[in-house]
Amino acid sequence: MSIKYELSGKTALVTGGASGIGLATVEMLARSGCRVAINHLAGDARGPSEVARLTAAGLDVIAVEGSVADAADAERMVGEAVERLGRLDYLVNNAGTPGTSSIIRPSELERMTEELWATVLQVNLLGVFRCTKAAAPALRAARGAVVSVASIAGLDSPGSSMAYGATKAGVISLTKNLARSLAPEVRVNAIAPGAVDSSWMVEWTDERRKASAEKALLKRRCQPEDLAEVMVFLLAGAAMVTGQTVVVDGGLTLESR
Repeated sequence: MSIKYELSGKTALVTGGASGIGLATVEMLARSGCRVAINHLAGDARGPSEVARLTAAGLDVIAVEGSVADAADAERMVGEAVERLGRLDYLVNNAGTPGTSSIIRPSELERMTEELWATVLQVNLLGVFRCTKAAAPALRAARGAVVSVASIAGLDSPGSSMAYGATKAGVISLTKNLARSLAPEVRVNAIAPGAVDSSWMVEWTDERRKASAEKALLKRRCQPEDLAEVMVFLLAGAAMVTGQTVVVDGGLTLESR
């Protein structure tokens, strides 16, 4: 992983940063000189484990426990991160959940429970708003940037369920309005990943993985580092880009039309 930005003196908070896309983003930022707070759920051993690994590699990372699904806990967590970091230049709203271990097709309305809706709304959509709102004063002071993780499911892909897709469409809309709200001091953007090889609750068979790669114009699935590269660009570069959602899917949605 090569260093493409000089981020010494900068700080970042990455929600859901102990695995997958979040962890790849943490590592890319830290290897560029940024001091990074890894947010993880209480009791998730991956957080302390990854902090230990990255610290041993000479990177400046800390762990902050907290659930973005809980309003009070999310606000506390962001406040703790800002206090321990000393400032906040970048916020990555990466924490998310499909709310299900198997795909729920649009025709399967009976499987769309109130519990599933509540779970994905609290984490995927309200979590983004809560963390950004709590971080806004520090981000304004630093003239910083926000990147949130949406999905092609928020555009025209069915995703894991219609509830998941609805929350990711909400992230895309919220990104535009947060950009309006925090301008001119803070830029706010999002990415919309396609099929990604990462630790995720939805079960994918090898056949489905191969099929998604074949459908993509670039003939492969995204790796977490592919998404991290675009997010770091939107945070540290892209000085005139705000309110946008960048699709990062290897051309998967283009081929499926």
